[in-house]
Amino acid sequence: MRLSGLALAAAGLRLSTCLSQDADQKRLGSGHEGSRRPNIIFILTDDQDYHMDSLKYTPLIEKHITSQGTFFKRHYCTTAICCPSRVSLWTGKQAHNTNVTDVNPPYGGYPKFVSQGLNEKYLPVWLQEAGYNTYYTGKLFNAHTVLNYHSPWAAGWNGSDFLLDPFTYNYLNSSYQRNRESPVSYEGQHTVDVLATKAYGFLDEALEHPDRPFFLGIAPVAPHSNVEAHTLEGDPKDIDKAVRFTPPIPAARHAHLFPDAVVPRTPHFNPSHPSGANWVRKLHQQPPENVAFNDHFYRQRIRALQSVDELVDGLFARLEEHNLLDNTYIFYTTDNGYHIGQHRLQPGKECGFEEDIHIPLIVRGPGVSAGRVAEIVTSHVDLAPTILELAGAPSRADFDGEAIPLTEGGIERAEGNGGRHEHVTVEYWGFAATEGKLWRKDEDRIILNNTYKALRIVGEGYNFYYSVWCNNEHELYDLKTDPYQLVNLLHPDEESKVPATILGVPFTKVISRLDSLLFVLKSCKGQTCVRPWQTLHPAGNVLNLQDALSSRFDYFYETQQKKVSFTKCELGYILESEGPQFETDGLVYRHGLRWDEWV
Repeated sequence: MRLSGLALAAAGLRLSTCLSQDADQKRLGSGHEGSRRPNIIFILTDDQDYHMDSLKYTPLIEKHITSQGTFFKRHYCTTAICCPSRVSLWTGKQAHNTNVTDVNPPYGGYPKFVSQGLNEKYLPVWLQEAGYNTYYTGKLFNAHTVLNYHSPWAAGWNGSDFLLDPFTYNYLNSSYQRNRESPVSYEGQHTVDVLATKAYGFLDEALEHPDRPFFLGIAPVAPHSNVEAHTLEGDPKDIDKAVRFTPPIPAARHAHLFPDAVVPRTPHFNPSHPSGANWVRKLHQQPPENVAFNDHFYRQRIRALQSVDELVDGLFARLEEHNLLDNTYIFYTTDNGYHIGQHRLQPGKECGFEEDIHIPLIVRGPGVSAGRVAEIVTSHVDLAPTILELAGAPSRADFDGEAIPLTEGGIERAEGNGGRHEHVTVEYWGFAATEGKLWRKDEDRIILNNTYKALRIVGEGYNFYYSVWCNNEHELYDLKTDPYQLVNLLHPDEESKVPATILGVPFTKVISRLDSLLFVLKSCKGQTCVRPWQTLHPAGNVLNLQDALSSRFDYFYETQQKKVSFTKCELGYILESEGPQFETDGLVYRHGLRWDEWV
């Protein structure tokens, strides 16, 4: 196949960008002593929001990490619920490729992680193979319990002290399990304080081996809801019988803080008109007593985060004491976001709105700019490739993400010349749960038809969220004009608000491109997830949405290409219910050849 001049130029630009970024990462990974590989500390909170200003209430995290590191402004999780998100983070794979799509069996949780063969194929195992000592304390996965913690043991850790179900979310009655020992109950002690002691202990243990770099994962449960449970397994429709949700419980020393704090009163907070699609659009506006309770729920979340803030402060005191800061990278993020009141939603996650998928990511370390805000699009599947690159370990061909540039120069090149992808694949299967109070007799704790595939795309002059639900309802938000996602441009009730043109072309033209891009991404593997436009256009002459809007591609996108759809709503990833698949039903742009005819 002969490439056009444009394609050759584009390929050369991408190659030079990748080589420059690779060189930057190698310099980063070498650490301040040249050949000595860096230590890596990864702090992973649970359900921490970006859009309700939680970081404004953590001044010690601001002091030690944000002001001294780079804040990645456009970072996303790919599945907005704990276990699937964590599995994607540690494997570098989308949930449709891990097939861990829920928090509990049969579709998710630790047993599903094991049955999919992932206990031998995730980050700590690869880091050990690269010569790292690895340590972890806190929550690893859901359905990792006091009964199955040794069936089998979680692989890849030199030292571990895991939070275990059914006590994972019980702030004052947690159970931890250290190395190959039996679980220990910490009834009456605050779980984050227990965790802090364990984290500092593992740091001391790592320092006993100065000849080996270390990775330390720290995963506090805050600010997740407090959950009292007998079991977290079984039929999700029976969850109200098995568990009790309450607001998070802060440490006693923090219980009085922020008495006047309330959920930010943004335009989409408990709006007067419905928004969204499917079950979300049927929600009722919340009465004043409901809003008041949710404000209390919010205060409890930011109070619970104070223990995490103190944990970080103690961690940095020890890093400074042992002169480790010059050769240690610190990552701070969360598994997924959270909503309280936005779009009339009760406290929870599992939706595709910005509150649930757009989350904090902050990185501090040698060569990382202090106080920098990066605009590049990043996601959780990019983190395992990033950490392996810092560790000087080989990448993996089956990663669905790519390493994040951390240097000033690497970020500027990725921001300035299109050398990095502009999209995030968002996907969800199964239920949505209300974690606050139920205020109406017709409200349900569990909503079962919450399966959808979605796309976030941010580029020069555009900022869209596009989704297809399992009942085949569609959503489109133009976040440049509608940052709070109040107007679903694909809902019949919003027809009067649909613009005739977007990006200078007819509205329908943009929809067809977004749908085709999602068609590729909803079942992509490896580099196809990173460079989906090149899959649609193998000649290499389309690198972004703007390129794809060329009129010469109209027939390909608007007439030839199949559309994203579902044949059935499922609680997990059931391929035959997922509708047409690009690998068997899609086309590439080359005289209309089918995908299977091209390859």
